Amino acid sequence: MNYSDTLNYLYTQLPLFTRVGASAYKEDLTNTIALLKILDNPERKFKSVHVGGTNGKGSTSHMLAAILQVAGYKTGLYTSPHLKDFRERIRINGAMISEQTVIDFVAKHRPDFEQIQPSFFEMTVALAFDVFANEQVDIAIVEVGLGGRLDSTNVITPLLSIITNIGWDHMNLLGDTLQKIAAEKAGIIKPQTPAIIGEYQPEVAPVFINKAKEVNAGLVFASDVNAGVRNRESEVSSLEYLEITAPRSPLPALHIQLDLPGSYQVKNVRTVLTAVDELSRQGFNITDEHIATALKQVKTLTGLHGRWEVLSRSPLTICDTGHNPEGITEVLKNIALLKYQHLHFVIGMVNDKDISKVLSMLPTNATYYYCRPDIPRGLEVESLKQKAESFGLHGNAYPSVKAALQAAQAKAANKDLIFVGGSTFVVAEVV
Repeated sequence: MNYSDTLNYLYTQLPLFTRVGASAYKEDLTNTIALLKILDNPERKFKSVHVGGTNGKGSTSHMLAAILQVAGYKTGLYTSPHLKDFRERIRINGAMISEQTVIDFVAKHRPDFEQIQPSFFEMTVALAFDVFANEQVDIAIVEVGLGGRLDSTNVITPLLSIITNIGWDHMNLLGDTLQKIAAEKAGIIKPQTPAIIGEYQPEVAPVFINKAKEVNAGLVFASDVNAGVRNRESEVSSLEYLEITAPRSPLPALHIQLDLPGSYQVKNVRTVLTAVDELSRQGFNITDEHIATALKQVKTLTGLHGRWEVLSRSPLTICDTGHNPEGITEVLKNIALLKYQHLHFVIGMVNDKDISKVLSMLPTNATYYYCRPDIPRGLEVESLKQKAESFGLHGNAYPSVKAALQAAQAKAANKDLIFVGGSTFVVAEVV
């Protein structure tokens, strides 16, 4: 099979969460363990950092990988989902693995897949760990796919576990309270392994504190780091760089120019800096210069897209992958920082989530362009439009994401703002 044939096989033969939803989620690690055993347990052959949480885990993973790359370490990076190319999920020093690597792995292990019947995600985790071991990476940053305790990535023994925050997402799988969701995500905290929690949230902090005590793991809340936005010269320049200062005692303040705009990145920077301090204590040589150099070019170094990304400047068009209530809260905060005459909102969602909370948060004085992301899980556009109108959100339905964006661009005046989001899979079609 060529690369296209190989991907078609993976997408059609292995259950894929982004396409079919909950039926692809396996509630144990049996398949992953079986695959890794066939591969001679590659997860035991490289050092790693495990990154989970509801929001921000992708940005945190990419920033941390960029810093380690600049510091001279051969760095693996595993993230999900991908936006354009399957190989975005598996990178070494920012470079995607080759198409031939994917072809060869699938060809060699297709009989194993047919025997074990893994999900798409389980197969991808096995591929990533096999690549990291074969390439002898110095360290790999491994992002949790969904949850934590039962996620396929939760077979590693990391140097450090990171949980960015807890929010309302995947409640049908993780639980219907924040405490239940937190308990699932706390499952990546390992015995006698340092753990960092990105945000102190009073309602779930005890879950992490108790888990850390149970397994004798050191626990730090990164929100104790006093980082904040230092200045924003104008709305336009803030779309390019976020300027952050992080006072650190007894060290001098660290000034950072981050190429990932969006005020929510300040939280992620706190988490990243806390993680760097812990890795430094474990013997990694990471200087302030490494940090500053890396964070100025995270997108270039790691290929990260879809985080408060500017698609066009006339009219100003921005997309962001924030899609759950907490993510949309941050999106709306950043929209409020911009100067514009009228907001045009291109929005699509998936069909297996309760969208009422998000829709209730959106501004009623915007014009909406409803669309369906091109995946089986995509919510039918008329259903989205009808539900949105019950919350006072008015606009028209379009046959595709592209058509909705084109309509918004045609209608928007030069000083208007177009935002594209609602789902990662909508953003994937415009970046």
